[in-house]
Amino acid sequence: MSSQTSSHKPRVAVVFGGRSSEHAISVLTAGAVLRAIDRDKYEVLPIGITTDGRWALTADDPERMAIADRQLPSVAALAESAEGGVVLPVDPTSREVVYTEPGSVPKALGEVDVVFPVLHGPYGEDGTLQGLLELSGIPYVGSGVLASAVGQDKDYMKRVFTSFGLPVGPYEVIRPREWDRDPAAARKKIVDFAGEHGWPLFVKPARAGSSIGITKVDDLAGLDEAVEEARRHDPKVIVEALLRGREIECGVLEFEDGPRASAPAEIPPVTAHDFYDFEAKYIDSAAGIVPAPLTAEQTAKVQELAVEAFEAASCEGLVRADFFLQDNGEFVINEINTLPGFTPISMYPRMWQESGVSYPELIDRLLQAALNRSTGLR
Repeated sequence: MSSQTSSHKPRVAVVFGGRSSEHAISVLTAGAVLRAIDRDKYEVLPIGITTDGRWALTADDPERMAIADRQLPSVAALAESAEGGVVLPVDPTSREVVYTEPGSVPKALGEVDVVFPVLHGPYGEDGTLQGLLELSGIPYVGSGVLASAVGQDKDYMKRVFTSFGLPVGPYEVIRPREWDRDPAAARKKIVDFAGEHGWPLFVKPARAGSSIGITKVDDLAGLDEAVEEARRHDPKVIVEALLRGREIECGVLEFEDGPRASAPAEIPPVTAHDFYDFEAKYIDSAAGIVPAPLTAEQTAKVQELAVEAFEAASCEGLVRADFFLQDNGEFVINEINTLPGFTPISMYPRMWQESGVSYPELIDRLLQAALNRSTGLR
């Protein structure tokens, strides 16, 4: 159902929270998105997913979706009921959303025209929710199943980028069975990697974001603990060499004539933290520099690479692409985020604000693109 042909205001289900370790970040993002949606143009239905996977009806109250006294918000605290659940149809002929509660007759909440998923990490950003929405025949903001899965898995993301000739840094992957069956051999694999590329190394969950579960490892002594920390979030671990240089980010947004890149931003060195970790991003609010102080040639190059990464992974809607500008002047792509944060301090909306696209216009463009895009193969 396109907004152009509909006689009513399109109804947007903002789906947030989720089962991943990035639950709270998703709630922060949802609060910012709910504030930005033009209520004269769209109806809104907030749906929160608890950490145990229940789809809950929540209040449309962005103020309760913020960090308060350094405490992160949760869907459980926002849910209108401790037991009620929202059910999306898995029937492409119906977009009727139903609310059920134990001992009560199911209540129809009306049809949904488009879903704005603001979930980060597994069970939301990784193609799983996108697959459900494809089965339901409901348009949604952002990339489809394949691009979402590729964008979530740093291992396969780097493989895709390499196959398209994009520059990536040195990395090694420890798969679940390797560490479970023979940790000594897996450890040797990492030590050999360090012997080739040097310490320190970054040990990360392969399919997580928001800098959660990442450890900077300076020597062999801290390696096992770092791997176990990463495995708390994902049994698959990626180990990356330290890339010396500047951290540069660039947003990509799909316009009517194709994807365009934003003004880039720079993440300056974080003096109070060992690297740009979770607390630096979300608690202590490290400020990025927008626009990044780059030459015109460097800006053009990183914008070109960002769009190439968007196309290589078959992305749709939006992407934030993260790079290192190495000391030798060459860019290396670190990763892409297919559903980047929209918190008030998030870089993606700030970069587009600098590029002439306001926060409300950014949200509107994403919703309109989703409404005009078909589900299924495209």
